[in-house]
Amino acid sequence: MNRELPGAVWIASLVRRFPDLVDELAPAAHGGLRERRGGGPVAGTTLPVRLHISDAVRDITDGVVELEEAVRERLGLRAVQPAPVPVRLRRIAGLLERVAADSVLAAHVEDESRRMAARCARALGDPEQLVRLPGRCPTCDSVSLRAFPERAEVRCVNPVCGQVLEPEAS
Repeated sequence: MNRELPGAVWIASLVRRFPDLVDELAPAAHGGLRERRGGGPVAGTTLPVRLHISDAVRDITDGVVELEEAVRERLGLRAVQPAPVPVRLRRIAGLLERVAADSVLAAHVEDESRRMAARCARALGDPEQLVRLPGRCPTCDSVSLRAFPERAEVRCVNPVCGQVLEPEAS
C-alpha cells in the first residue's frame, strides 16, 4: 500500500490491528471456557463481556462497510460481495489511486480511516496510536517521522527536532 495516498497509513494500520481487536472478543484468546464433567462452566472461568471492545468491533465493521460502499458508489463501481473487514480494507486500499483524484472523496477516506484506526487503538489500550512513516524529516533529516491519528498530524519524534509537518495542499 502506497503510504502517500489518502488514508493509506490508517488503512494499513487497521488491516494490521483489527484482527487483534477481534481476538479480544474470543474467549479462546484468554484460555477459553472449561466445562466440568456433566456440563456447566467451571467457577471463575467465564470472562465478563467487554462491551467497549464489542462496540469498537461493531463501529469499525460498520464504518468499513459504509466506507467501501461510499467509495465504490462515488467511483461508479458496482457493488461487491460481502467480505471480512481486512478484505474490505484491502479492496479500498486498491482503489486509493482513483480516490486521490476526487478531493472530496479523498478527504472522507482519510478522515474515516483515521477515526477508525484511532478507535481500534484506544480499544486495544494504546494511549494514542503512533504510525511510523517512510522518509526523512525535512528539518533534521532523521528517519523519525510519525503520524498521530487522533491529532491528525505528522511530526518528527526526534527529541532535538519535534517538527510538525504541515499537510500538503490538495
